[in-house]
Amino acid sequence: MKKIVFIAMMVFTVIAYSQEKKNGTIYSEHPAIKTVEAMEQAFVQGDAEKVGSYLYKDFKSFSGLSANKDAKGTSKEDYLKGVKNWHDNLDYFSITRSKGAYPDALQYKDGVNDDVIWVQTWSHIKGVHKKTGVKIDVPFHRLYVVNKDNKIVTLINYFNGRFGDEIGKSFVERKNGTIYNHHEYINKVRRMIHAFENNDDETAYGFFDEKARFRNINMPNGTSQTLEESKANDKKFKEKFKVNSIDVRGYPDYLNYGLGNAKIVQSWWNVRLTKKLDKEEKEIVVPVMFIHTFNDDGKIVDEMAYYSDNLLKD
Repeated sequence: MKKIVFIAMMVFTVIAYSQEKKNGTIYSEHPAIKTVEAMEQAFVQGDAEKVGSYLYKDFKSFSGLSANKDAKGTSKEDYLKGVKNWHDNLDYFSITRSKGAYPDALQYKDGVNDDVIWVQTWSHIKGVHKKTGVKIDVPFHRLYVVNKDNKIVTLINYFNGRFGDEIGKSFVERKNGTIYNHHEYINKVRRMIHAFENNDDETAYGFFDEKARFRNINMPNGTSQTLEESKANDKKFKEKFKVNSIDVRGYPDYLNYGLGNAKIVQSWWNVRLTKKLDKEEKEIVVPVMFIHTFNDDGKIVDEMAYYSDNLLKD
């Protein structure tokens, strides 16, 4: 049986290797890579003349994400116009290799690409738009075709350009919903807060959806608590502290956003506590900001609390 298995494995290995075919060489260092990266740094510096020196006269740039089968590409002349545009409109502009990545130069031996080198890069483009303050911080992948004279013939870009949409939208004022200083959701938050103040936890938690999540600024980023976990934590809290009063600071706002129809109440409070120590008590005041998100049924589905945890420590 072992002999049969061994023979079968040998046959499979022979078949697997017989399907392999070399098609050229991959270089991690190559003059074409130096040309590509030098051109990119000239682009960052806004030196259109220098960028142009690296490009072939019939250079074309394409978007690798375009579905247009008839795309003619961007000419060398138009591409060089973009050099000044990027440089003049961005602060802190940079193009760097993505962490842990490096370019490859591919020299194919397929009868079609024998006279050119394909360079593929994985980079990061960063900057801040001068007019709108929109931050650009995106990875991008590029394919370059470099001819035997070390001139770039073709550039194919692959990156998420949605930051351009945000830049375009930021040139004009746009409303995004309505702010209320009096609203039923504000009333619910006040009633909930004062229920906690008066140790009426059953009423207070009745304002929350059963799947609500609870977070605060002192928790690890991305973590939250369930309704039951929050109840357990409140019980532990009351073993150490007595709530004397919770007083509103300023007034709450209800924000009904146009984008996504989000329903949010933000409110500010002074929480006055008595800290139960071993031999004495200590009066403290903890400023707290809450952000409560409501669902369409008028229930709170998310609570975010901002306060200094140091004020609660011994």
